[in-house]
Amino acid sequence: MAKKTYDFLYGKGTKSIALESQRIIKVVETTDFPVIKNLKKAVLAAVNQPIGTKPLEQQIKAGQKIVFICNDPTRVANTSEFMPILVDEMHRLGIKDEDMTIVFALGTHRLMTHEEMVEAVSPAVADKIRMVNSDAKKQENFEYFGTTPRGTPVWINKELCQADHIIMTGSIVHHYFSGYGGGRKAVLPGCAAWETIRHNHSFMLDSRAGLGKTIGNPVYEDQMEGVALFAKKHSLFLFNAVLNVKHEFLKIFAGDYIKAHKEACKFVDKVYGVEIPKEADIVIASCGGYPKDINVYQMQKTMDNAQLAVREGGVVIIVAECIEGSGSAALEETFRTLKNGEAIQKALEEHFEIGANKAFAISRLMKKADYILVTALDRQLAKDMLFAGAVDSIDAAMQLAIKKVGPDYKLILMPSGGLTVPRVK
Repeated sequence: MAKKTYDFLYGKGTKSIALESQRIIKVVETTDFPVIKNLKKAVLAAVNQPIGTKPLEQQIKAGQKIVFICNDPTRVANTSEFMPILVDEMHRLGIKDEDMTIVFALGTHRLMTHEEMVEAVSPAVADKIRMVNSDAKKQENFEYFGTTPRGTPVWINKELCQADHIIMTGSIVHHYFSGYGGGRKAVLPGCAAWETIRHNHSFMLDSRAGLGKTIGNPVYEDQMEGVALFAKKHSLFLFNAVLNVKHEFLKIFAGDYIKAHKEACKFVDKVYGVEIPKEADIVIASCGGYPKDINVYQMQKTMDNAQLAVREGGVVIIVAECIEGSGSAALEETFRTLKNGEAIQKALEEHFEIGANKAFAISRLMKKADYILVTALDRQLAKDMLFAGAVDSIDAAMQLAIKKVGPDYKLILMPSGGLTVPRVK
């Protein structure tokens, strides 16, 4: 059989393998859409012709205080490219540098360094605008806004509370239990306190929580209810970008944080939803390289997407460097202590913990297929986390996979597995 070499992004480099073309059912790739040629023009058009609300130039008045919510490094949004444009627009509307603040929506992720902040928003912006991390563990930094119908106490970062207008920036992709990223997530979980996030994320155990689901999804609905409590007294304006796999801008959605986000989600489905003829014996999926494969915590999203393309009893090979290890001490401890998926689920049902929830998300996928890692992750740690193997090359992973499924196998390749969502026709 003729072979062809396929490259998969790995960290800031690649891993390659030669495969027999006849065995490949499909290479799962995104639909091509035209990229934005003039970003400044697109940004200004989006904010001054918004969806479902007045243009920014009709809302913002000189002397007001503006807070921008920005992504942390685990969410690629090309923030450094659009933030200078947005800051210049604020200047045009009479807002001074000292009246603007950038809050990084960390959720429960680690704090960003100053250098990471500068890189995220551009040196030009960082030199002028105050920047802060939203540290979920510092309860004193949060203000209470009530409790959602599902019992989530809504604590939101005080930096947001002091603003006249909050501009929620970021990007939108599918999310494995919240439905979609972007939109309300900038505030909750992005700028919420630890207990708020913990209670909200506990709903991921519900079977109705899932990728691309909003209606009936208790995680998504609880987030919307929580942000609505905050929005009663605060002005929220959405600025979300949809990027392609090359991190190029496809479209910008701005305006009402609910209406604009709904329109954006429809577009995300068109860009990243991919039909496949059938499930494969073996799936090879890359997270898409750095920062999507920075740790197991982030890599798990690719596992969820790949699960949609593999048959029961098949094998998924995940190409993920995991240069920062697991990304969560709680994740590691949960696996080491509880040993199997059933025990993990039972423990979370009794008391939900952030970090431990990733152990559940990982272990539940292993009910359908074996997962083998091509990774720099510590081998014992990979074993503790119930992965069927951890090796240095895709070739080595394929050898293990063939032992499981046999020599008469078919493949699906997912070079952008962190983004693409396969669906059987």
